[in-house]
Amino acid sequence: MDTLELTYSQFQTVYNVLSLALAAMLATFIFLLAVQGRVLPRYRQALVVSAMVCLIAAYHYYRIFNSFTEAYVATGEGTPATGATAMTYVMVNGDGFNEGYRYVDWLLTVPLLLFETIAVLALAKAVRRGLLLKLIPASALMIILGYPGEISADNMTRGIWGVLSTIPFLYILYVLFVELSKSMKTQPEQVGKDLNGLRWLLLATWGVYPISYLLPQLGISGADSFVYRQVGYSIADVLAKCLFGLIIYKIAREKSADDDSAFAAAELEAAPSSK
Repeated sequence: MDTLELTYSQFQTVYNVLSLALAAMLATFIFLLAVQGRVLPRYRQALVVSAMVCLIAAYHYYRIFNSFTEAYVATGEGTPATGATAMTYVMVNGDGFNEGYRYVDWLLTVPLLLFETIAVLALAKAVRRGLLLKLIPASALMIILGYPGEISADNMTRGIWGVLSTIPFLYILYVLFVELSKSMKTQPEQVGKDLNGLRWLLLATWGVYPISYLLPQLGISGADSFVYRQVGYSIADVLAKCLFGLIIYKIAREKSADDDSAFAAAELEAAPSSK
């Protein structure tokens, strides 16, 4: 990527949002491991996978954070402590900021997100297998096709690869909103509502990625494009991984209570009193 000069506020914005994302991923990872015993064994696989997603993301955010802080050095008047407006940050010689960490993360975590969505529903084996065979390859293809455009400085190239990566994205939405709905008739009513929320959450958060991806085509370039992209990607990641994982946990609890009334009664008895 081209050498960018960031203002003090731009640098701090990216610094803080990367730190926030890292903390959120680690906290959600610990929580999802800690609550394994609050669901029936058949639903724990989904929680484990969800925890894995957050751990993988936390590792890559650690690498992204280090790459960012090592790529830029302060220059100009003032000090970081004073926050002088005259201070700017420029990229030092070397490898620069590595955006590729995000795509490695997505290549691993996006298929796992889809896997946990299917796993928590405890569908019939043949149905589950059929859905996963459609969703997992399509999700990997979506990420792979998006990467060449991300690292290209040419808007035409970015546009072509962006369109190509949108094709599997639309197919994934078709499977989630159309084909998966056909398998939801036997699910508890509240689970159906939560699953619908999961699907819209994916659509909303994944929609941020193409917007950030296409910022140069929208006339937003240079430092502004870089900052907006990092903020957009990071917030979308927190919602698509941390919030998504918490909803998966909620569905697992609801499914556990619906499957086993004794388990539900024991959990209700163990819940802290509101008095």
